[in-house]
Amino acid sequence: MRRLWYQAERRWIVSCVSETTVRTTHPSPSVPTAPTAPATAASAAAGPAVLTPLGLLTVLLGAALPLIDFFIVNVALPAIDADLAAGPAMLELVVGGYGVAYSVLLVLGGRIGDTVGRRRLFVIGMAAFGLTSLACGLAPTAWTLVGARVAQGAAAALMLPQVLATIQATTQGPRRARAMSLYGATAGLSMVAGQILGGVLVAADVAGSGWRSVFLVNVPVVVAGLVLAVRAVPETRSERPASVDVPGTLLLGLTLVSLLLPLTEGRAAGWPLWTWVALAVSPFAALAFYLTERRADRLGRTPLVPPSLLRLVSLRRGLVMMLPFSMGFSGFMFVVAVALQQGLRMGPVAAGLALVPMALAFFGASLAGPRLVGRFGSRVVTAGGLIQGLGIALVLAAVWYGWPDLGLAGLAPGVAVAGLGQGLQLPVLMRMMLSDVPADRAGVGSGVMVTTQQSSLALGVATVGTLFLALADSLGMRAALAVTLLVQLALIALTVALSLRLPRVMR
Repeated sequence: MRRLWYQAERRWIVSCVSETTVRTTHPSPSVPTAPTAPATAASAAAGPAVLTPLGLLTVLLGAALPLIDFFIVNVALPAIDADLAAGPAMLELVVGGYGVAYSVLLVLGGRIGDTVGRRRLFVIGMAAFGLTSLACGLAPTAWTLVGARVAQGAAAALMLPQVLATIQATTQGPRRARAMSLYGATAGLSMVAGQILGGVLVAADVAGSGWRSVFLVNVPVVVAGLVLAVRAVPETRSERPASVDVPGTLLLGLTLVSLLLPLTEGRAAGWPLWTWVALAVSPFAALAFYLTERRADRLGRTPLVPPSLLRLVSLRRGLVMMLPFSMGFSGFMFVVAVALQQGLRMGPVAAGLALVPMALAFFGASLAGPRLVGRFGSRVVTAGGLIQGLGIALVLAAVWYGWPDLGLAGLAPGVAVAGLGQGLQLPVLMRMMLSDVPADRAGVGSGVMVTTQQSSLALGVATVGTLFLALADSLGMRAALAVTLLVQLALIALTVALSLRLPRVMR
């Protein structure tokens, strides 16, 4: 068996090398070789970096962990509140602190990986993620848990950008398309599976750990991931590494913190003065960030987010579409978790199992996506949006006519159709956004994309979630859920309209 595995791995490597059409180090004397770009000493000695199947599995594991942990706490919040007497404001910080730290540092993580080595930073980030997960699981107080969650988000921001950057730097052609499709499938499934896994772990109460198991489960997974990363993930870095853009980093951090923190914490805190001041600061910080980056670009420096990168049509239009898509996705996941447990009195396991049809449909659509894109191009994204809208409409009808006796069977058709539509959108959209990004800017490009996605996920919880909780107090759970589903339908309509502006042909 071991010999067969090595033979299969060797065939994979040979096919990758031939696919990239890189010249060998000993060309035929009758054929002149063209000058090539400078390479690192490692690449010059060992040839082009190639991502094996085991390496791809390893980096996809690193992609799954941060997204799972964004959603895994949704169904654990009631148990955390009961054990640590956290209160609404502190529970918002448990969710929001992770999301804000994660969002703020993602682009910086991509830049550092381009400079010091992507595998090196991937390993460092994964190790830090395991340690901070352990700290979350052992937290004695609510404030300790919040601090550990912020540190966990920072660790995730070091790890995740290296995943897409490594895929971009070590694959080409159809192999890259398949890898990107698998990445998109992993991202979507992780967000759904996180909520399912959280419900199962809380209910299982492994060794009396209760909610703590949703964090402690990361530790053995991280240990396995570190062993695989050292063995199977190739080291890559930018051939033109750039220094850290300190002004740009600080201004981007100020922009995201001043926007996300008050939206996340405002309702639970009663909207004190600081939340309004922070929201007022946010647009000015964003303008200052843009002007600073543009000036750095004109002076020949390397800004944190190069404006030239945003001139890529596929990336720019994809980022615009990612905003309403991710807001609607995370808002739906949060609202469903609360409504099923508090409104329909389902346990954490049942609340998680309600999303299994969505996960299965998403996975199936993700596998079919590459073939459909080859035939229909970006119109697959448009069709996915229409299918997702139909699914949410079915959920809305089930809620309106089935409440309060609504069960898993009544929800299943709607969430399955919605998952099918989401699976046709997210993997294709991610692949398209990075299709034109140069390999030496893969870390920055992936950091920008994931920052947009993560910020939008946090915005969805903060806005759609806040709207739902506010309406639930005045209109009741059923009406509040119906209104927020209508809001999501409006966000889906926006994504469908924006998808019509995507480049028709996809590489």
